[in-house]
Amino acid sequence: MAIDFTIPDAAKQVREQVRQWVQDECIPAEKELAESKDYDGVLTRLRKKAREQGLWCPFIPEEYGGMGLGPLANALVQMELGESHLGALSMNTQGPDDATMMTLLEHGTDFQKDKFLKPLLDGQKRICYSMTEKAAGADATGMQTRAEKDGKGNYVLNGEKWFSSAATAADIALVMAKTNPEAPRHQQFSTFLVELPNPGYNIIRNIPTMAVHGPLYDIMGGGHAEVEIKDLVVPEENLLGGEGQGFAMGQHRLAYGRLRHGMHNVAMAQRALDLATAHITERSTFGKPLEERQGVQFMLADCAQDLYIARLMLMHIAYKAENGMDLRQENGIAKVYLANMVHRVVDTAIQLHGALGYSLDTPLAAWYTHIRSQRLVDGPDEVHRWRTGKNVINAFKRDGTTAAAAGGELL
Repeated sequence: MAIDFTIPDAAKQVREQVRQWVQDECIPAEKELAESKDYDGVLTRLRKKAREQGLWCPFIPEEYGGMGLGPLANALVQMELGESHLGALSMNTQGPDDATMMTLLEHGTDFQKDKFLKPLLDGQKRICYSMTEKAAGADATGMQTRAEKDGKGNYVLNGEKWFSSAATAADIALVMAKTNPEAPRHQQFSTFLVELPNPGYNIIRNIPTMAVHGPLYDIMGGGHAEVEIKDLVVPEENLLGGEGQGFAMGQHRLAYGRLRHGMHNVAMAQRALDLATAHITERSTFGKPLEERQGVQFMLADCAQDLYIARLMLMHIAYKAENGMDLRQENGIAKVYLANMVHRVVDTAIQLHGALGYSLDTPLAAWYTHIRSQRLVDGPDEVHRWRTGKNVINAFKRDGTTAAAAGGELL
């Protein structure tokens, strides 16, 4: 029996619709935004058009106002949206909001869904996720922010957070804190919904990074905030998912975030390869078209190879998600591969553009400084590789072969 790689017609149709949306609306809107600096106006117009075309919250169930796409169709959509920095925003599927919407859908109470989820789904509000701390870094179980009951129906939080992405653009924060230091390590933490602005949630600054920061960077949610949490009072009804469930919910949330980054990385790499190929087909050096030079063709071949592998990884993971299968090993492998893949492809595209690629006259240089973060966010490469390597060893001890941990049991 042959393995069937046929994409359902409905998924093909929505992919094509989103592809046209990005090319016809989002990429032109990038230029409009750069010239006018009118972020609210440009995004409002884009979102109005998107909703009129039924392009809104792709993976959110239809009963909540979304498109109700499954993992495969959503992956196809996200691999188109990432070609424009307005793509995900235009359809209200941007990070970190998207993964937090999923968490609220699965774990929120009726009160929490009405008060917090509803305005997020409608695009009226944005939410950030405050988990990472200086003291803990990649080890989330090392966080020190504490949450203690005050006997008056509230929790009081004290501590600090670091690299809370999109905090300056957010109206709500999802904050993780330690509620029971005596519990098993992964059951010590809980998550709280916090309305912003709040005097107990003090954004000290957006941390400067190596990324190219445009005038609208923070407003669009690109910033990464350092936050002081001091005597932050949170009603008990804002505890999400119950005490001790913060870490488990966080890992589930981050698992989707890692995939979404990877899907957008594929889209960015594809656009970079398109830009590079368009450039070399128009240029000549030393009396010969660039496209005829074998070295240039080799560089394009390497990029095509990377994109092919990347797409197959995501399609296989989408397949496993569609069928409710364990995809943790593949997710960790793909997270690392896709983060490095986009770096290689964009770097090659810059090289093929020559000095033009190094300038800001194309989007490539700005992308290059931004995508370096992909090897750090949602867990650095080394943590994922460590976990993947342990699973390889465990598979060998269990089965006498490493195949199960290396894609050998694809189905």
